[in-house]
Amino acid sequence: MRILLLFSLVLIGFLIGSLARADDPIVTESTSEVISTGTMETTVNSPPPSAISPNISNSNSDLCTVGVAGAVQTQILGISAGTTFTEENCLLLKKASIMYDMGMRVSAVSIMCSDKTVFEAMLNAGTPCPKDGLVGDKARLAWEMQAVEDQIEYEQNSPVRNIFDGNTETKIGLGVIISTLAFLLAM
Repeated sequence: MRILLLFSLVLIGFLIGSLARADDPIVTESTSEVISTGTMETTVNSPPPSAISPNISNSNSDLCTVGVAGAVQTQILGISAGTTFTEENCLLLKKASIMYDMGMRVSAVSIMCSDKTVFEAMLNAGTPCPKDGLVGDKARLAWEMQAVEDQIEYEQNSPVRNIFDGNTETKIGLGVIISTLAFLLAM
């Protein structure tokens, strides 16, 4: 029993000693070296640059102008431009309308007849455009005479006709050139 008592005391002493040591921190020392290589990318999201085209107002329909504008933008450069164009058909209609409002109906029709499609439409409808103050069948005859005169004048002033109606030296020179070309082609 003594041995048992002695063993118990040693065991109790050992337990009490180990409880006292549990409060002591455990310290371990270590050193490590970290080496890293690599690349890093940063993406910055920003709103894109913008070229704003000019505002060209065409709300006033009395001007017969059409506004056109545009813009182009790249990452470096932005360009914008605008301009106006005069619409010829609108001007024609306005002029004819003004003449008609002033009571000058034949003049208004004559202005409209300056457009080729209107001129042909009037002829096809059997109501030719006025010419030199003439209307109806008299105007149609005047337009036909004008067409014949224009054709005669074109034929008389034709560049090909002028070459062959020229002096004899021109005809001989032209003949030599044509025969030389024909000889070269035949070879």
